[in-house]
Amino acid sequence: MKKMDKIFDILVAKFGSDLISLAEKKYLEEPRGRYQSNPMPIIKPKTTKQVSEIISFCNQNNIRVIPYAGGTGLVGGQTIKTNKDTILLSVERMQAIRDILPDENIIIVEAGAILENVRQAASNIDRLFPLALASQGSCRIGGNLATNAGGVQVVRYGNTRDLCLGIEAVLPDGSILNGLKRLRKDNTGYDLRNLLIGSEGTLGIITAACLKLFPKPKETVTGLFVISNPEIAIKTLAELQAKLDTSITAFELIHKQSYNFLSEVCPDVKIPFDKHPEWSILIELSGGMGSNLESRLFEGLEDLFKEGLVSDALIAQSEKQAKEFWDLRENIPEANRRIGSISNHDISLPISLIPKFIQEMPTYMAHLADLRINCFGHLGDGNLHYNVFPPLGKNKNDYVHLREEIKTIIHDKINEFGGSVSAEHGIGRLKIDDLEKYGDPVKLIAMRSIKNAIDPKGIMNPGAVLRESK
Repeated sequence: MKKMDKIFDILVAKFGSDLISLAEKKYLEEPRGRYQSNPMPIIKPKTTKQVSEIISFCNQNNIRVIPYAGGTGLVGGQTIKTNKDTILLSVERMQAIRDILPDENIIIVEAGAILENVRQAASNIDRLFPLALASQGSCRIGGNLATNAGGVQVVRYGNTRDLCLGIEAVLPDGSILNGLKRLRKDNTGYDLRNLLIGSEGTLGIITAACLKLFPKPKETVTGLFVISNPEIAIKTLAELQAKLDTSITAFELIHKQSYNFLSEVCPDVKIPFDKHPEWSILIELSGGMGSNLESRLFEGLEDLFKEGLVSDALIAQSEKQAKEFWDLRENIPEANRRIGSISNHDISLPISLIPKFIQEMPTYMAHLADLRINCFGHLGDGNLHYNVFPPLGKNKNDYVHLREEIKTIIHDKINEFGGSVSAEHGIGRLKIDDLEKYGDPVKLIAMRSIKNAIDPKGIMNPGAVLRESK
């Protein structure tokens, strides 16, 4: 404690008590409660210049810096257990929307801007910022960029990386990277923007970003289709993409277990089926005025019914009903939390191999127990959330000892299928072992070389993504 007090006093003397405080509990843990930081100071700069001064001071004095945005990350990247001089740096006071340029379809925002506020600012000028996450009311743009967040509309618009034209960032020596040019073409050397995006705060602090906007859809159609299995889901996706092209903005796979869990622990969520379907698809289309999306979807559905791919379908007849469909999907993670999972997995696979993976996986875990699996996710981009639960009526605490074995079984199979053990959540501290086990050794050497070159003292988020050097 005395050591922390000394660091605290030094920082207050240098930067003032307005910016420095002791971190409250909410800053020292992550949403799943698996990782906690020890008590430490937190500094909340208001400007990029202040971030630069803070990072420069920390670099000179070997003080490690843990970046903190919205705190919604699920792999422990915002936490650390250490006895070395360390501070949290929160971008929460840097929320300004610096500029909006409708004619260029561009918005420039600071890293602390809450995603929902950015989406609303775009909507206010009849534009769309398409990044959409369950945590959008609390996650911040800096964190979205640092983790290359995905979401439900990747099938059409891409990940956060694809939505960013430029960034401003403070590097580990305190220098400011001025990369906010509003250019869609800039072929002048190494792409430092994309190096920093997805780096999880290990190479610097993103302080602002130039983001792409899109025309705000004038027509939106939302539907729920009942299908028999994931293979049918992929055939349905392929047929609808051929007919509807880029009008498909979301294509979500939902398993019967999701409906069962929602009925059990989220009774306020409206389920529009009398009998829970074995599998279903939540689909959303969007387009400009005169897109005739509903009639085009009905034409596509007619063919799907004739081919026996879809057995039932509901098309939302109002914004309220569309919201109910989406509430169903967005409450699945909360239902999972209330049920209590043993093991959660954010994975991606080649889309054509998803049915085989889903079909085979339970057989590899059958010897452990009568485990329940809730598999759902963004089928349109190959990203599944594959979560394992104890048998019905049992407590997860009685099965926690199986977590590592379950993880190994699942991740070995993902690797065999040419997939990824982290589709959109990142590596953080949770998945370092997995990265070392399944990652390309040459890639890992290159990553370590980049880290050492940009952050030779290792002050930026040490122990996240790459194991901390001893």
